[in-house]
This record gives sequence, structure tokens and C-alpha cells, in this order.
Amino acid sequence: MSESTPPKKTTNTKAGIKKPRAKATGATRVKAKAKSSSKTHEVHHPNKKVVLLLPLFLIMLMMVAWVYWSLQRQLDLGDKGYTLQVERGQNYSQILEKMNQDGVIKNLFLAKLYLKISKNKPLQMGTYLFKEPTSLVKLLRQLTNGDGLMMAKITVIEGTTFKQLLAQLATDERIKHTLKDKTPQEVLQSLELTETHPEGLFAPDTYIFSLNETDVKVLKHLYQQQQKILQQAWQTRADNLPYKTPYEALIMASIVEKETGAAVERPQIAGVFVKRLQLGMRLQTDPTVIYGLGDNYDGNIRKADLLAYTPYNTYKINGLPPTPIALPSQAAIKAALNPLINDNIYFVAKGDGSGMHNFSANLAQHNQAVADYLQARKGK
Repeated sequence: MSESTPPKKTTNTKAGIKKPRAKATGATRVKAKAKSSSKTHEVHHPNKKVVLLLPLFLIMLMMVAWVYWSLQRQLDLGDKGYTLQVERGQNYSQILEKMNQDGVIKNLFLAKLYLKISKNKPLQMGTYLFKEPTSLVKLLRQLTNGDGLMMAKITVIEGTTFKQLLAQLATDERIKHTLKDKTPQEVLQSLELTETHPEGLFAPDTYIFSLNETDVKVLKHLYQQQQKILQQAWQTRADNLPYKTPYEALIMASIVEKETGAAVERPQIAGVFVKRLQLGMRLQTDPTVIYGLGDNYDGNIRKADLLAYTPYNTYKINGLPPTPIALPSQAAIKAALNPLINDNIYFVAKGDGSGMHNFSANLAQHNQAVADYLQARKGK
């Protein structure tokens, strides 16, 4: 029997037998790596829009930081601070330009922009004082709120005459003077008032005004205050008073004001004068005589002064004088319109330094009160 060669194995692809995998060559491996690298590069490549917007974002961030720094940084106002005068009719734009010219505001555009987007109150005129430490935003808020306005306090004493009031205003350096050398009638015209005599029309009290306010505005305020007081008191007046108008009550109030410095006595003094008018008696009060003498009064009332006729000499005229003789207080006005009326028709000072008076219902009592007064004065 002869040896036979074993048959060779064949691969049948159709039968699903796997074909042996070819061994990768060097060139094949290089191509695969390149393909893999290409895919990786495409996945991690930065977005072009992000690259373009990043510088813009940084620029905007720097601008915001600069604006914040400009608004918040401390201003150099010097040791005494910065004084700013806002005149009537000026607006925010004009004021900011003035502050820019003075070197207080370095960036005028930024200051105007800040005020434009802010809700601002109307600009208040007057003199402002800005002190360190402060920033631009604090300064602008102070300006828009009216904070820092330098104020002047004026005290008008009860019983002051209008002439004395004008002299007081004229010597006050905190007030802008526009009425210098004007007559009383010219002053009334400047105030646009229809009254012909200024006496008594202005309320004595303590008032606070903006620094460098005009004397005209000060007087207008005092006038309006006095009118308000007088009209309110007139509405609540007692019945059967001998006044036809509020102005006549103002005249009486001025006499009451000059007759006593004791507030508690004002209704009693007013009651005596009202009673005299009701009885047809003359008022016979020295302060009216003094007012009628004007500059001729030297501190003493003589018999000749009491006998001389002037429109204000209530020893010679019937009823009230033609105008008030001073600036009456609110208390004096209330007393004139709500007097304490009884049988008393006389009064005389006690002479004990208290400023109080003794009241009498008849001449005999009054003469005794006068004797007591003279004795008290003699004892001193």
C-alpha cells in the first residue's frame, strides 16, 4: 500500500469561516494615528466667537471698574471744603460746568450722565458747603437732596419796629442786600405789596434761611407768616370786638405788645384797651406817643409831648392810631382778638422789676396804684 499525502485545509468564506487578519504594516499604523489625531483636534478647537468676545468683555469690565472708581474716589476739596453758590434760575448743567471749571469735578461727562439717569429733585438755590471726605457720587447726591446748604438764623424780636428790622437786615453779612437806601414805600413796592405802611406787617420770630438769601425774600417770608397768623386769629376772634378789619386788630396787637413784656398779661392789657374803646374813652397809651415822636424821642416823655398833636398821640386822638406801632407777636395778636374783658379800665406798672402791672376799675383805685408805683420807685 503506498503512502498518500494528507489533503490541504481550505477556507470556505461562504461557510462563515473568518479570514485571517492581515498584519498591520508601519504605513497603516501612521495613517490610523493621523486619523485619530485629526478627530481629537476637531473636538477641542476653541469657538471663534468666544475668542472675539473675550477682549470686548474685558474692555467692558475695565470700563465699569473705571466708572465705579471715578464715582467713588475721594475728591480733593481742601481743608476748608468747597463753597458753591447756586443762583435763582440756574440748572444742574450750569452748576456742574461751574464745578468743573473750579476743578472739583474732573469728568464733566460722567457727572452729567449720572444726574441724567438719576431721579433728581429740583435744584435748590443757596450756598452749599462740601467737605472732605466725599466722593463724586456723594457730592452729587448732596447737591440733589439740598444737603449742605449753609443756613442763616435770624431772630426778630417782638415789638421791634419796621425801621429796626431793616437796620438788622442791613447789617447782617449773611444776607444779600437789595433794599439799601429805599424808603418804606419803595420797600413795599419791591415786595409787591399793596399796603401803604409797612409797620406791623412782618412776624417777629426766629427764622432760618439759606445763606446769601436776599432781604426781599426774607421780608416776604415774614410778611406771609404774619398774614397767616392774623387771618387764623381773626377767624377765631371773640364776639363784639371794636374792630372792623383784621388790620385794626393788628394795630391793637402792636400796642399790647409794646405795653407789656409779660405774656400772661397780654389778654388783660388788651381787655383794658378794648373796654376803653367800647366806653368811648381814649386809649391814652405812652408807646403810641413815642412812635409818633419818631427820631425826636430821646428816651423821655414830657408833658409837652403828651399835649402835642400827632396822628399817634392817643391822648389827643379818639380810637386807634392809623397804623401799628411795632411788629406784634402771635401771642399779642391772639390777645387782641380774644381779650380778657372785665371792669378794669386802668393799669400801671408795679415798679418792682417784675414787669407786671396793677389793674384798676376806677380812678380812685388807679391813683392809689400810681402812688404805690412811685413809692416803689422811690424805695429803689
